[in-house]
Amino acid sequence: MSGFTATKRNMRARFMDRMATGLFWGIGLLILLLIFWLLYTIMHKGLPEITPKFLVDLPDEIEAGGGIGPMLFNSFYVLILSLIFSIPIGVGAGIYMAEYAPANKFTEGLRICVEALSSVPSIVFGMLGLAIFAEYFGIGLTILGGSISLAFLNLPMLTRVTEEAIRAVPNDLRNASYALGSTRFQCIRTVVLPVAMNAIVTGVCLVAGRAFGESAVIILTAGLSTSGEMWDFSLFAPGETLAVHLWYVQSEAIVEDARQIADKSAAVLVFVVLLINMVFRIPLWFNNRKLKR
Repeated sequence: MSGFTATKRNMRARFMDRMATGLFWGIGLLILLLIFWLLYTIMHKGLPEITPKFLVDLPDEIEAGGGIGPMLFNSFYVLILSLIFSIPIGVGAGIYMAEYAPANKFTEGLRICVEALSSVPSIVFGMLGLAIFAEYFGIGLTILGGSISLAFLNLPMLTRVTEEAIRAVPNDLRNASYALGSTRFQCIRTVVLPVAMNAIVTGVCLVAGRAFGESAVIILTAGLSTSGEMWDFSLFAPGETLAVHLWYVQSEAIVEDARQIADKSAAVLVFVVLLINMVFRIPLWFNNRKLKR
């Protein structure tokens, strides 16, 4: 009788396992279908109409046929500057919180503050940047103000991702490094960071995609216009980005092909965000190969 009961339990467990596996597979496929549907909806109208001329031409406020050249350049320029400002500080703060900060109430309070800042709406950082750069320093709406404001926006998330990545590294690896005579800094540089690099790069990838598609911060700190030049490296030039231009064309533009420009701009924006994710995967591929040797 006990054998029959055990067999019945095993059959029930296998049935539940198959049901759970099928459920999770179904949820995964549903999510993938939703993602592909969203990408197709955004890109199928604009992507086939994109030409090199559209990517490098200046925008036109009156006649049809304008391009997105300065806005696309500003998007990359602001993104690169914001990452230059945020990555050293954010990664360094995450390493400090995970490896050096003492376990006390101040550190816990600091960690709570960082987590709270990660959920603050981007418009708040835009208002902060407006108050600092446009009003206090009086430099107006510029690429510099937009880049630093985006760095403020990305710092909390980058700090938390780095801290969690460092904490996820097994202590056995640290102990083995210390047993070989390494200092703490050597252990972090040669053991901890290579192991945590995948998660850190993923965090950088997330904040880079968020920064490239951000509009609220840019509107308040970099403005709704460009300098009118394709390659303007001035930090004090107005810095309308592609995301801001997409919002402007969709809501306020008076050119007759505004809808077509919006569709093409949206397709370019989504494509570049996907490209950024692929580019950031390259260091992960090299790091994985290095760790497997």
